[in-house]
Amino acid sequence: MPKKPGTNPKGEFAFFNVVYEDDSQRSNRRVPSELLGGLDGDAPARAFIAEQDREIAEKSGRPALKIKSISRVGAKKK
Repeated sequence: MPKKPGTNPKGEFAFFNVVYEDDSQRSNRRVPSELLGGLDGDAPARAFIAEQDREIAEKSGRPALKIKSISRVGAKKK
């Protein structure tokens, strides 16, 4: 059954592209919007994504990759 219009909350998450030290990339990583903004800007996103990576690595038994850079999806390049 389709959802009613307006029932999907917008702006709940911000999306980031992540590039790792081995030059692999993961696109559209979700970060809760309430963590972002303020004086730190997007800096808390790196810590949030790194924590997610640690949990995934722990479950998979593989070492976590180090993050080289993150960029918000849709943000203009400087």
